[in-house]
Amino acid sequence: MSLKSVLSSFALCACVSSVSAQSVYPGLFPEKFSVKNEVAFEAECFDLKDIRFLPGRFRENLERDSAWMVSIGVNQLLHSFRTTAGVYAGREGGYMTVKKLGGWESLDCELRGHATGHLLSAYSLMYAATGSEVFKLKGDSLVAGLAEVQKANADGYLSAFPEELINRNIRGTSVWAPWYTLHKIFSGLIDQYLYADNSQALEVVRKMGDWAYAKLHSLEEPVRRKMIRNEFGGINESFYNLYALTGDERYRWLARFFYHNEVIDPLKEGRDDLGTKHTNTFIPKVLAEARNYELTGDEESGELCEFFWNTMIERHTFAPGCSSDKEHYFNPEQFSRHISGYTGETCCTYNMLKLSRHLFCWNASPKVADYYERALYNHILGQQDPKTGMVAYFLPLKAGAHKVYSTPDKSFWCCVGSGFESHAKYAEGIYYHNRSGLFVNLFIPSVLNWREKGMTVRQDTDFPESGTVRISVSAERPVRTAIYLRYPSWSGKAEICVNGKKKRISQSPGSYIVLEREWKNGDCVEVTYPMDFYLEPAPDSPKIAALLYGPVVLAGKLGTKGMESPAPYSDPLKYNDYYTYDYHIPENLPVTLKWDEKHPGKNLRRMGKSLEFETAEGQILAPLYDVHRQRYVVYWKFD
Repeated sequence: MSLKSVLSSFALCACVSSVSAQSVYPGLFPEKFSVKNEVAFEAECFDLKDIRFLPGRFRENLERDSAWMVSIGVNQLLHSFRTTAGVYAGREGGYMTVKKLGGWESLDCELRGHATGHLLSAYSLMYAATGSEVFKLKGDSLVAGLAEVQKANADGYLSAFPEELINRNIRGTSVWAPWYTLHKIFSGLIDQYLYADNSQALEVVRKMGDWAYAKLHSLEEPVRRKMIRNEFGGINESFYNLYALTGDERYRWLARFFYHNEVIDPLKEGRDDLGTKHTNTFIPKVLAEARNYELTGDEESGELCEFFWNTMIERHTFAPGCSSDKEHYFNPEQFSRHISGYTGETCCTYNMLKLSRHLFCWNASPKVADYYERALYNHILGQQDPKTGMVAYFLPLKAGAHKVYSTPDKSFWCCVGSGFESHAKYAEGIYYHNRSGLFVNLFIPSVLNWREKGMTVRQDTDFPESGTVRISVSAERPVRTAIYLRYPSWSGKAEICVNGKKKRISQSPGSYIVLEREWKNGDCVEVTYPMDFYLEPAPDSPKIAALLYGPVVLAGKLGTKGMESPAPYSDPLKYNDYYTYDYHIPENLPVTLKWDEKHPGKNLRRMGKSLEFETAEGQILAPLYDVHRQRYVVYWKFD
């Protein structure tokens, strides 16, 4: 069963009722937006503050992420901004007392400042997700420091690098990605305003927008086309959001200024013209088109987003839900040649989940929800090393490779920055709602406070170790509404009980189980989704395949033979060598798996209640997200 076949033909639940909203994601902060969306939505999001995690792996990851975020000093994050603006000298403590950040945040890196932007977002998301004031205080202090730097610049410019990098970009001379970095700062300030109610953040980002308009509005078209060949991230998405917040048409002009004709026009024509382009340069441009569609109702933008998403899922995505080899697209007809040690740049998956969230709000499609689960569990959850809280840049899929992790203050790759956000906002994909009811999309132990309905929904589960999910309702008074339980495409015939009474399920996998009734305090739903083994072959080679159990990619543990000592994740000098890292893979590793088509899993014995399995030959398999600090195999060879 391939990812394409798993996701290709799901029907939308006929009971879904559309809604409209004004925010970046429908349902969030409508009072803060001046411009209403022009499209109707099938689902709305819940604010992170309305969801709290119960004990489980996701909460553990969130806690490790939060500890790392708290350990980074505000003055460390402001250091390069202050140094560039010349406002550091004479500050309390002096210049030399700040421990300077390394890697991509070092003063000789042209991308410096991007992590500060990511952390502005992450602090606000973590504040919403936990309610802990420490994240509010960190965010407020960071915004205040940036405002001070911006005041010194006078014209509204704000960055950790000098404006000359922007001038080089305009001239078309060599420079890394200055607008990419500014995008992170724009987005971080907007998130601080939305999630943490920091009004100063909106003032700062508006001044940045004013500076950008003054800088760019007089440029001629040939200059524009040349400068946007350089990676600019999702800066146009930020400008659309700033326009939506303020109603200032100059910011919408800026968003359209960064429309990349060579990239987006082929998608409008329904052409998979991805070639060998840089994957994470591509996806954010589509996110900007998603916002354009929502704000204007431009059908071309909406259709190209859906075409791109389906093209990615069906042709350019590995079994764990990730994409890219050495950060780039490749010919999917040569898929197996690109199962390398440099697959799955984590930022690509981060951005695909953002796009998936937009699409789910548009169409409430279980196809989108299935992908979201696949990528969240197998890639994002497993990006973080449980022992240290550090994160991986790539998800290497070459047999015998292993994950290579960041350091606390010497890496700050792009995937470290997006990782800060990803592990803070797990809750955003669990629940959605519309006028008719509540969607339960992910099976993660959590409690939802549905304020509008005056009811609380608690989800208890050991998923995916168990396929049983228990939903408990607390309500101030009886509430008539529907609950849409995702019926995953990977599931066998589900069983469901409401208040202990078995109910008939008329729906099929790849849809939603609809429970519409008057819900009372103490009502309980218990549903069990049977899971089984299946293969997902490489598109160009049926004898190379990943093995899944339900939505979980299983990896064969290959031990630590030949791994360097000290291990690479303990040596700071290794951390900027992520792109050419030599895994020193030994020969003759056990990467062949016996398989019985008629009896899947016949050769596999489950070891206790965990999702570890043992083959007759003694090979141990475990969820890819649980395999750390050792070699593994995901794409097996079959005779």
